[in-house]
Amino acid sequence: MADFLQSHWLDLFTTILGLIYIWLEYRAHIALWVVGVVMPALDVWLYWSHGLYGDAGMACYYTFAALYGFYVWKYKKTRKKHESLPIIFMPRDKYLPAIVFFFAAWGATYYVLVTWTNSTVPVLDSFTNALSIVALWALARKFVEQWLFWIVVDAVCCGLYINKGIPFKALLYGLYVAIAIAGYFKWKSQAKTVKRDQKLTYS
Repeated sequence: MADFLQSHWLDLFTTILGLIYIWLEYRAHIALWVVGVVMPALDVWLYWSHGLYGDAGMACYYTFAALYGFYVWKYKKTRKKHESLPIIFMPRDKYLPAIVFFFAAWGATYYVLVTWTNSTVPVLDSFTNALSIVALWALARKFVEQWLFWIVVDAVCCGLYINKGIPFKALLYGLYVAIAIAGYFKWKSQAKTVKRDQKLTYS
C-alpha cells in the first residue's frame, strides 16, 4: 500500500484538487482560480512523466488561462453593463469551421508529438487536445454541444489514464463524464427555454 501511494501520490493529489475545483466552481468562489493554477501546473509534471505530452501541453494552457481568470475576477472592477450570453444550441454555420479547425489541430498536434517526442499514444493524445480546444471555444460561446465534446474528451482521457497507470486521474475523468452528461441535459433544457422565449418575442 505504501509503495502504491508513493508511486501514485501526484496522481491522487491532483485528483483531490480536481474534486475541490469542481466544488469551488459550483460555488462560484474565486479560490477556484487558485486551484485552477496549481492543479494543471502539477498535471504538467504528471502527464509528462507518463508520456502524455499533448496533455502536458494543454495543462500549461489551463494554467495560464486560470491566471487570467483570477485577474479578471479579482481586479477588473468596471465592466460594461450588458446581458450575459444565453445558453443556445450551436448554430449550423459554426459546425464546418469547427470541424475543419479540429482536424487541423489534431493533425498539427500529432505531427509535433511524433516528430519531437517519444509519445506512445500520439493519435489519442493529439485527438483529446484538439477536441479540448474546440470544447473550450464552444463553452465560451455557451453552446449546449460543448458538453458533448467534453463527454468524448473525458471518456477518451479516462481510458488513456488507465492505460498509462494514472488510476486516480482516470476515476476523476470518469466522474467528469457523468457530470458532462448531466450538464448537457440541463443546458439543453435551458436552451429550449431561450429558443421558445425568442420565438415569443419576435412573433
